[in-house]
Amino acid sequence: MPDDGGPTGELSPSQRTMRARLAAHAMHARYDGREITGNARKAFAERFEHEVDPDGVLPVAERQRRAEHAMRAHMTRLALRSAQARRRRATDSS
Repeated sequence: MPDDGGPTGELSPSQRTMRARLAAHAMHARYDGREITGNARKAFAERFEHEVDPDGVLPVAERQRRAEHAMRAHMTRLALRSAQARRRRATDSS
């Protein structure tokens, strides 16, 4: 494979970005995104199920319902923190 990284063979930051972007496009051309991230999404969901029912005593439907609310609370908390950070940055730059 030809090396376009200059005299020492190292790629510049922009060349590394392009190479990574190329690889990502090639991967997404071959595979469904949900297939690629399936294990991560499953682990993320299990995290909330364990949070709401650490001993596994709730019925499955109730555990999933509570886990869904725990995940929504988590995402809402992240959105609130993001909005607060944006407001702080806007205030600090004024």
